[in-house]
Amino acid sequence: MYIDFHTHAFSEKIVERAMSKLILTSPMEPVTDGTVSGLKSIMNKSKIDISVVLPIATKSSQHEVINNWAAEIQCSDIVSFGSVHPEGEDALRELERIKALGLHGVKFHPDYQEFFVGDKKYFPVYRKCAELDLPVIFHAGYDPVSPGNIHGMPADFTRINDEIPELTLILAHMGGMYRWDEVERHLLGRNIYFDTAVVAGEIGMAQLRRLIEGQGADRILFASDCPWDDPLNEIEMIKGLGLSAEDEKNIFYRNAERLLK
Repeated sequence: MYIDFHTHAFSEKIVERAMSKLILTSPMEPVTDGTVSGLKSIMNKSKIDISVVLPIATKSSQHEVINNWAAEIQCSDIVSFGSVHPEGEDALRELERIKALGLHGVKFHPDYQEFFVGDKKYFPVYRKCAELDLPVIFHAGYDPVSPGNIHGMPADFTRINDEIPELTLILAHMGGMYRWDEVERHLLGRNIYFDTAVVAGEIGMAQLRRLIEGQGADRILFASDCPWDDPLNEIEMIKGLGLSAEDEKNIFYRNAERLLK
């Protein structure tokens, strides 16, 4: 079984505009057209059982529309997180609505949302997520949209984890895209999950194995970042590590099942 914990799709109304804008900054060719049907097509090809879709509210005026859409697309093989912009006046109220809609967590992308994750003015939003038992997944490390200004560095997440240890914290891209030395220094051993989104071919296999061993396979989530990578690449990468069958099961689906309840 495979649960891809980090994928993206867009509503039919905005998909062409969104994908054309994202393609301008992404160094990677998308493997789908950005639609839910496109995601389902590659899921079928890659034998993915469930995909977790992570929408991003780049401004607070998008909260309601994005979260309504995220709830609408949920089905037997699609699970959705919600999103809020942490500076939105209605952010705390919208988090309650995310919970009521049956969404499974909250996605933050600090580079696209233009905020620094370690700024304490956002901590009430994180605390509300913890109070509502909503897991939080952050984009972590480098992103081509703001290559010279990284908004979520590994050390930033230690402050969140120290102050709100009850928050279920998931860091995409193995804790910080292209910042894996810092992940090793600051994050290993903490009660934080990492996902494997779009790291195949980008991270050395020896370092990847160190990160998994240091963090524990029970806190690693298989993820692709589709449409920016084919899930088969991350599957092949994980299978190439020579992990135990139990560790592979944890990474490929058991950890996700536990977080998604």
